[in-house]
Amino acid sequence: MGLAKTELFTEEQNEIALFAKVFGHPARVAILQHLFKLNSCVCGDLVDEIGLAQPTISQHLKELKGMGLIKGNVEGTRVCYCIDTANWMDMKAKMIPFLDQDLPTNTHCC
Repeated sequence: MGLAKTELFTEEQNEIALFAKVFGHPARVAILQHLFKLNSCVCGDLVDEIGLAQPTISQHLKELKGMGLIKGNVEGTRVCYCIDTANWMDMKAKMIPFLDQDLPTNTHCC
C-alpha cells in the first residue's frame, strides 16, 4: 500500500480530510446526532441507541475523541461523553468555507 504523502498538502487540506474521514461512517454520525439531541453527557445508552456492539461503539468513540469532537469524563467505572463545543466550533470554522465553495453558474463543463 502506498504512502498518503500528506506532507504535499496544506495543514488545512489535511485537517479537512481528517474531518471528512471521521464523518465517513454512519455510526459516528449517529453517535454525534445522539449527543447533540441529548445535549448532555451520555454514559451507557449508546449501545442500545445505535444498535452496535460495545467494542464497536468504543472504537467509534475513540475516533471521535481522537479528532477532538467529543470529550469523555470518567464517572466511577463508566466514561460519559459529550460534544466538545470549542473543538466543534473550530471544526465548523474550517469546514464551512470549504463546503461553501460554489462553481459560477455560467460554467460550461462536460
